[in-house]
Amino acid sequence: DIIIDSKVSLKAYKDYIADQSNAGFLKAHVASVEAHINGISIKEYENLEGVLTLDFIFVFIPIESALLVALDQKPDLFTLALKKNIVLVSPSTLMMSLKTVHHIWQTERQNQNSEEIARQAGAMYDKLFGFIKSMDDIEKHLDKAQKSYKEARGKLSDGKGNLIGRAEKLKELGVQSKKELN
Repeated sequence: DIIIDSKVSLKAYKDYIADQSNAGFLKAHVASVEAHINGISIKEYENLEGVLTLDFIFVFIPIESALLVALDQKPDLFTLALKKNIVLVSPSTLMMSLKTVHHIWQTERQNQNSEEIARQAGAMYDKLFGFIKSMDDIEKHLDKAQKSYKEARGKLSDGKGNLIGRAEKLKELGVQSKKELN
């Protein structure tokens, strides 16, 4: 959330415009803007419940020349406001300031996404490592099973003194059976 305060009083500025020869009106305008900055800084808008705001707020001065005259009279007014987490904006700077904040937020979201992508990539790599290890284990077990199968097959029919050969010899010796081995 972005808070834009636009309640700055321009009565003293109006009086100054009406009578520019009276330096008191100009001083009163600068004092009014400064008092508004001080008043805003103690309101702690950033601590409002349910509002997720920046660490600073914008104070919108709707008449460009009112801000310029105040800054001309008190050049450190902008710095004073910044130290109190307030940014003074006017019609010519408000949109640029909002677009800057939007760009910063967009960059932050991209950075957060990049961190999540990196985390996910690391987790995927670890999972791939585990999958390859499991496939290697399966291959070892298949090789072992194939070796055991060949050994068993050898004992059954291929090797010297195999079981099928012995059974056939017993048949030749006269053992009666109802079935024939192929």
